[in-house]
Amino acid sequence: MTDFRPVARTRQAVRDLLAGVDFPDVAVAVSGGADSLSLAAATVHVASRRRLTVHGLIVDHQLQPGSADVAATAAKQLHGLGVDDVRVLTVTVTGRGGPEAAARNARYAALRSAGFPIVLLGHTLDDQAETVLLGLGRGSGPRSIAGMRGLDLPWGRPFLSVPRVTTVAACDALGLTTWDDPHNVDPAYTRVRLRREVLPLLEDVLRGGVAPALARTAAQLREDTEALDTLSARLLTAALTEEELDAAVLSAEPPALRRRTVRRWLLDVGVPELTDAHLRSVDALIGEWRGQGAVWLPGNFAVGRARGRLRVTAWEPGEGTGCTATTSPPC
Repeated sequence: MTDFRPVARTRQAVRDLLAGVDFPDVAVAVSGGADSLSLAAATVHVASRRRLTVHGLIVDHQLQPGSADVAATAAKQLHGLGVDDVRVLTVTVTGRGGPEAAARNARYAALRSAGFPIVLLGHTLDDQAETVLLGLGRGSGPRSIAGMRGLDLPWGRPFLSVPRVTTVAACDALGLTTWDDPHNVDPAYTRVRLRREVLPLLEDVLRGGVAPALARTAAQLREDTEALDTLSARLLTAALTEEELDAAVLSAEPPALRRRTVRRWLLDVGVPELTDAHLRSVDALIGEWRGQGAVWLPGNFAVGRARGRLRVTAWEPGEGTGCTATTSPPC
């Protein structure tokens, strides 16, 4: 007898997420794997009761022989599920950060360019646990350890509390044929080793429950991060005058809140790729002021302090003579 409880769980997860939005259209990103196929099936079921139009988006990264055939098979299955509008988005993967990052950037850019107000992604509880571990290992700070948000428009991730075994079981119950991406077992990729080596070892050593525990940690940190973001937004409003920050207003606050405020300010004026070292260097202009020079940042920007205010200025490559990223323009 077929067990449809996994199917019911995936449908409930989609129902819960879509209850918080009000759009006539919803798109689902589908690779052909169990996570995304079960998500598409659940979305079609829920949408039929809410009179929503479901669109299927399949990204062909062209990284493997036969990728077009994989995309075509996924499209056929989506049509079989009742998705009328199915699009295959073909991308060319290039750029910095290694193949994983480059493929992710190309995929998200293609999905965003489709123009839908919400795109559902099949990230599961297991993916969330892997994200938290990656953040811990890289020392990326609380934002990274807080993992992925369930709803971060245009992205929606209904399955962050649903384990991968459930999505596989849901596809089995529905008779869906899934595609297993060879990259998902290639140890050349960091996530694969986390999934196949690190997490099983942690489960053994800690006697189970590691993935849910990591997901709970992410949820708790996300709540804390959102609260601090609210406080820093208020502080930015209080300290900001004509795009300059009042150091006296900021200096009365804890360093962590100052750095968060500085980060928002710098991102708003277009400074890219901020690291913790950058933020601490800028914060030293507030909390450790002794008349030091400007802090040089990526994107040809510098932050200096004058008359008690912090100001961002742009510089042209070739200006300056030093080579230290935080004290002079890089070579």
